[in-house]
Parts: sequence; structure tokens; C-alpha cells
Amino acid sequence: MTKKTSKSIIRLDHPANRKKTEPKSILKSAKRILTLKNIGKFFMYSFFGALSFLLLLFAWFAKDLPSPDKINSRILSESTQILDRNGNLIYEIHGDKNRIVLEFKDLPENLRNATVAVEDKEFYKHKGFSITGMGRAFTGVIFRDKSKGGGSTITQQYVKNALLTSERTFSRKIKEIILATEIEMVYSKDDILRMYLNEIPYGSNAYGAEAAAKMYFGKSAKDLTLEECATLAAIVQKPTYFSPYGSHVDELLARKDMVLTRMKDQGFITEEKMLEAQKTEIAFSKKREDITYPHFVMYVKEKLVEKYGEKMVEEGGLKVTTTLDPDKQKLAEQVVSEEAPPQLKKNGATNASLVAQDPKTGQILAMVGSLDYWNEEIDGNVNVAIRDRQPGSSFKPFEYATAWKKDGYGPGTPIFDLRTDFGGNPPYKPENYDGREHGIQTMRNSLAQSLNIPAVKTLYIAGIKETIDTAHDMGITTLNEPDRYGLALALGGGEVKLVDMVAAYSVFANQGERAEQTAILKVTDSKGKILEEYKDAKQKQVLDPQIAYLISDVLSDDAARAPIFGRGSALTLKNRPVAAKTGTTQQYRDAWTMGYTPSLTTGVWVGNNDNTPLKSGAGGAMAAAPIWNKFMARALEGTKVEEFEKPKGIKDITLDKVTGKKPVEGSETVSDKFPSWYKVASTSAKNYKVYTVDGLLATDNCNPEATKTVYGASVSAEIPPEDGAYSRWMKPIAAWAASHGYSTKLVPNEYTKLCDPENQPKITIELSDTEINSGESVTVTANVTTPLGAKKVDFYVDDKLKATDTSEPYTKSVVLTGSGSKKITVKVTDEGLNTASDSSSVLVKGTSTDPNMNLSISGNLAWKMIFKQCEQNLYAIRRLVLPHSLAPLKFRIESIDRSDGYLLCINLIES
Repeated sequence: MTKKTSKSIIRLDHPANRKKTEPKSILKSAKRILTLKNIGKFFMYSFFGALSFLLLLFAWFAKDLPSPDKINSRILSESTQILDRNGNLIYEIHGDKNRIVLEFKDLPENLRNATVAVEDKEFYKHKGFSITGMGRAFTGVIFRDKSKGGGSTITQQYVKNALLTSERTFSRKIKEIILATEIEMVYSKDDILRMYLNEIPYGSNAYGAEAAAKMYFGKSAKDLTLEECATLAAIVQKPTYFSPYGSHVDELLARKDMVLTRMKDQGFITEEKMLEAQKTEIAFSKKREDITYPHFVMYVKEKLVEKYGEKMVEEGGLKVTTTLDPDKQKLAEQVVSEEAPPQLKKNGATNASLVAQDPKTGQILAMVGSLDYWNEEIDGNVNVAIRDRQPGSSFKPFEYATAWKKDGYGPGTPIFDLRTDFGGNPPYKPENYDGREHGIQTMRNSLAQSLNIPAVKTLYIAGIKETIDTAHDMGITTLNEPDRYGLALALGGGEVKLVDMVAAYSVFANQGERAEQTAILKVTDSKGKILEEYKDAKQKQVLDPQIAYLISDVLSDDAARAPIFGRGSALTLKNRPVAAKTGTTQQYRDAWTMGYTPSLTTGVWVGNNDNTPLKSGAGGAMAAAPIWNKFMARALEGTKVEEFEKPKGIKDITLDKVTGKKPVEGSETVSDKFPSWYKVASTSAKNYKVYTVDGLLATDNCNPEATKTVYGASVSAEIPPEDGAYSRWMKPIAAWAASHGYSTKLVPNEYTKLCDPENQPKITIELSDTEINSGESVTVTANVTTPLGAKKVDFYVDDKLKATDTSEPYTKSVVLTGSGSKKITVKVTDEGLNTASDSSSVLVKGTSTDPNMNLSISGNLAWKMIFKQCEQNLYAIRRLVLPHSLAPLKFRIESIDRSDGYLLCINLIES
């Protein structure tokens, strides 16, 4: 049987085509058609191949999966044990889950709807997994947009919690999708939602909605209100983080409001019900269980959940050895409970927190998050040690440490403590703690005495971003909005965590090396496999050891801080060097004391959780320092006394006390320690050329006659003259210098602009005649342009001043005598004493005779009249000495250039 040929192929043997088609073109067409067929086959085979591969892949993973109709046959969970550093059990996260299973009808409709609204709005539409949800989650990962949410459906979440592990692998995700699909085939949506709400963890060992309702609200799930249902739905995403008994209750309540909004948007409730529920205050039941060191334990649990997931921590049978030193922890709790109450009452505070750390290892040794974990009146369950609070002046060491990285600053650098306008709208003008100015200080004294104005200057010098970078390097995890804080950061205007401050201060104690902060020494799973273990501390040099030493040297200098804090205050320890710094925020809302020795760093916070102010004057030295002092003294009792080790490179330098430069004869001096890179300016005074018109520095364009050289002492602001803030800083310094006997006028920091080329005057002159007879006059007109305004215009004949004009029009008539060329010059002087001139010539023709004059005086009357005229019109021509002879005197008077006539006055004086 002959095979049929496709209609699209041209047959070469057909008679009708032999003449019409060339063989080459026919072959090309045939090849093109064959190629298209091959491509089609390739795609078809690829599709079926990929489909087969996926089916085989799913079959491979599905072969070991549990049957969906036996999903309740699961291994029992095991408890996780939390141990102190000595191996003593301090808390147990129970594996025996607190769960009460409910039927679907007993699960409140609001809880079901709230869960669907926030966890899987397409729950009743998909078949176990959502392509759009997975795509949304994928783009969220790619673009780091957490608002996209996760990609798992409620069915997938149930599978993950009930049947699979929480490992994040591709294979587990495939298994999750397979099981979710199978479960959707076996169970109804209501059954799946019922199983989900009975399975999932709600934190605090509460599994399922009924256990959560009883734990958090003290009632059965069927009795929950709308807002309570929304709260339970809000907890599911991060049960430990959003625990009503944890440190993130505000965020839980905000998420609850978001759940209600989604319920309204998806049609489950009306807007009226949403608003009413959002306004209703949530009342959580009091949690009380036998828990040792609750704040530390919950802190460790949160760290574990971040790393291993909620399910692993709640059920995985982990054994966690922590860094907690039971002796120091008990001491911390004792000191806070015994020392804090009288201090708190005296200062108007209700709460306190303490964290202690080994600076060499980064290990947290003690943590007291509040005065009483169980005291609801003070929100005692909130761990203030990990909450954001403003640190006040305890942040200042980071500013000085950053500034001292520069080559022009160190502990002995002079800095003026004078009220200063730091710019802004309204202007930022900080005050000191005592409301006074302290004049010229050193950076050492300014930091030790916690002076605010020098601290703001130091932050400006160091740079806000650079200071935050230093703080981040040392362990601060907040302060991520540098544009928000401004110079107020110098006084602790940004929020930090106490636990972070302890980590950062430990860098000062550890010679600039940062040992990563940790609360965990070892974690093993239920089979004893080590999941993580603390080895030697990972040290990283984040601050030059010279700067770390200098900060420690200043903070341990009791003499330097004595003018403000007095000698032997609570910031010192007997027979042992210790560095310490207090902090007080505006309106006394927070009181801090941070301090350390080379082997122990401790931070104490005192205040009110609701941010209400303490009593006036209740700063860090009064409210927090006594607690810090008692803990440090007792914790270090019987231990070796350690000095702060002085690194290589530190040098002692003597400076001029006021200028901060190399002293000259008669200078007041100050000596201090400086880092190796510090360079002293070679002189403290120099000569300056000043423009006398405005008192600013003269330029080369200035009239030399309008400049003067002055010897200026270098009493100057702490920043370069070209800095935009220099003039504001300089104003109070100039006043201080004048009042303290520094009489030399302070050198200006700006160059005058009056001498700039664009401000120079211009002049041209016009003459009425260029050729006249002797005795005739010529009219001179000056055309003047002066940006600064003309002060005067002078008219000269042969360089002799003949007339001056001070107002327009600048025109003068000048009589010329004699013969020959006469030079006419006109010079303008402007208000800036700049000058310009123009000249021209006039040819004067002489006459044949000169004027003669005869004078005879007789009689007293004539003499008196002439003498009176002379007094009124004195114009000296020449002086003659007469001979003794009384004979008539004849003498010649040379021609006089006068256009208004002649008056000859002779004054006879007897010898």
C-alpha cells in the first residue's frame, strides 16, 4: 500500500511541477517543513517527559508518607529542658501538650473566620495548596517583602504541624503538598479546619483552640468574644513572639486589629463590629507556674524558637545548657528585690532591670527583666532588658570613642562648655544637667562629668552616622534610622536595649574586642546529637585598643567626675578600679548605670514600664547606681583585682589649656593621655591680615591701605573655620574669651567679600576741552559705577588734589595756568575703601606777561579791615621774612590757580 504524501509537500515527479519549481528551492522548503515538525515533536516529548518525571517524583516521595486516613497516629512529643551553666534544671518546656479536642460545632464561628481571614483566605477554594499563594510567597522572598506573607495553606500548615517536621527543605515541601492534596480528597473543608484548630500551637504549651482559650482568657473556646477570637488567630503566626505573657504584647494587639480588618474586608463581619472589637480592651488571664528565672528562660526560649522553630522547641526534646551563673543570678534577684524597692519608692519608679555579662566571653551571667515577673500592675512579665528604652548620657562613650578615632582629638582636647546654638528650627540649644555653663573643659572632664553641651559638640565632630556605626560594631542592634535622631542622639535620644548596652560596654572592658553575646552554651536533640555548642569566644577587634583603654581610663577617673558626682560615689568600688557611666533621659523617664571591670560588665535600668516620669532629680546616679554598686561589689567579692591594661602607643602630651595647641611661653597647660596618632598643632598664635572695613580676613584684591596685620591668639571653636556651624559655635566662645582676659581680638574665620572683583568700582572721565590758554578753566566730569556705593571722588591736577566731591554729579571746573601738558586725574573711593581712577591730559598755552600786584598800606583802619578779611578767608601763598629797613618793599607773587579771584593778606609781626 502506497503511503500518502502530505499536501504541503511539493512532489518533484509531478508533471505540472517540473518546470515551475527549481530543485534547490524545493529542497529548502522541504527541510524547513521537516524542521518545524521536529520542533513540535520535541516540545511534545518534553512535555510528556516532564509530566512523567513529576509523577515519578511525587510517587517517590509519596511512597513513605502516612496514609491520610491515619493522620492521628503520631509520635508523642518530648519536653525541652533548660539548664543553667552548672547543669541544673531551671525550666522545662513540656512535651505533653495541653490539648482539648473540640468538635467543629464547638469551635466558634468567629474563630474559624478569623483564622481563615489571616492564614488562608482562599481556603474554601483551593485543593490543598495555592499556586497564587506560593507565587506570592516566592516574590516576597525574592524582593524581601514580608508583607507578601507565607505560601502555605491551612491544610499545608496542618500537615506540617501534625505529620511532618519543620525542616526547611525542598523534599519536605513536596511531601507537604502531596499530603495536603490527599487530605483534601479524604476530608471536607470543615473537617480540615477542625483538625487544624485542634492541632496548632498557640504558645505556652497550649495546643489547640480550647487549651489556648482557657489559658489566655480563662474560658471555653465557645464563649470567646469576637476580639478574643481575633487575638487567638493573631498568635498562630509566631506563638512565642506574640505570647500574651511575653515582651511583645503591643505587637500582638496590633496584629489582632489587623485580623479584624481582614475579617471585615473579606465579608465575615461588618465595619461597625470591627471598630467596636478594635476598641474593646483585651483582658488576659494571669499566668502563674513554677518557673525559675522567668525572664532569662523566656529570653532563651525566644532565641531557640528563632533558630529551631516553635515545634522543635515545644516538642523536640532538646536539652539546652545556658550561660546563666546561678550564684550571680540569685545575687542579682536579691539585690533588685532588696535594694531596688527603697530606691524606687524614693525616686518615683516602680521597676528595675539588671543584666550582667562576662566581657571576655560574651556569656550572659545574670538577667533580671523586672522587679517581679508576676506583678501585673507593673507589667512584670515584660522583660525590660530586651525592650527599647532611651539610654540618656550612658550613650556618650560611643560618641567620644568615635571622635577619638580622628587625629585631632583625645581626652585632653579642650572643649568649651558654653550655651551654643546648634541650628535647626527651632534652634537646638541643649542645657547641662545642672543648668550651668562650665567654660573651658577637656574632653576627659566633659565625659566624666557627663556635660551635655560638650557631648553634642563631640557627636557633631564624630558624625552621627559614624557614631551609630561604632555602636553597631560594638553590639547595639537598634538605631537603624540615623536621619531621625539628629544631634539629640548625643544625649541618648535614640532607643537601645539594656542587653545590647551590656554587650557594647563589654567591648570597652575587653580592649576593643567583641565577644559575640550569647545565652546558650550547648543544645542537643532528643537523641543526644549536638546541634550547637559554645567553643572559645569568637573575638573580633571592633574598636582600637587604645580608644577602649582611654574610655576606660576616663570612666574610672573619680577625680575627673568629682565636681559633679563627688568623690567616692556609688560609681566607685573600694580597692578596685571600675569604669562607670550614668544615664538620665528627658523628664527623668529612664535612669541608667553602666559599668565594668575587665571581667564583669553590668547594666542597670530603673523607671516605669508605662513611661511615666520619675521624680525630678531622680537620675542614673541617684536611682540606678546604688543597685549597680551593690551587685558589682558582692559579685566581685574575693576575686582578683584587675587593672585596665594600657596598650602600646598611648602617650602623654601637654597642651595649651585654651587653644589645645603647642604651649607658648606663659600658656596655661594641661597634660593628658592621647592615642598614638594624635598630632599637636605646632603653634598657638599667628599673624593675620584683616580688612579694616568689616574686620574679616583680607584678600589679595583688598586695598593695602585698608588692611592691617594683627597678632591673633588661636582661641577658636572646636571645628575648622570652614565648617558651616563655626560662626554659631564661635559666638559664645568669643564672649567667654573677652571676659576671661583674652584681649586679643579673635581671628575672623571668613574672608571679606567687599574686595571681590565684582564689587570693585569703575570710573571714566570726560573733559570739556583738551587745549586751553593759561588761566582758563576746563570742566571735568567723572562717570562712576560703584556696587558698594561711592564714599568720595577726588580731582587731581598733576597729582595734586584740587577738589573733592561726595555726591553726584561728579563734575568740577578747574583753572589751569602755566604752559604745557597738564594731567587731570579723578579717583573714586567706595564704601569698602576700594579705589579706581582715570586720567586724561590738557594742553595749556602760556601768556606773554604774568600778573603784578602793588600793595600799599597806610592808616590803622585799612589794616584792620584787611586783617579781618584774612581771618575769614585764610589761604596761604608764601611767607616772607622782611629786612630791618622800613623802606617800601617790593616782591613778586607767582601765578596762583584760583578761579574765584585773589585776596592778598599780609600779617606784620614785630621781631
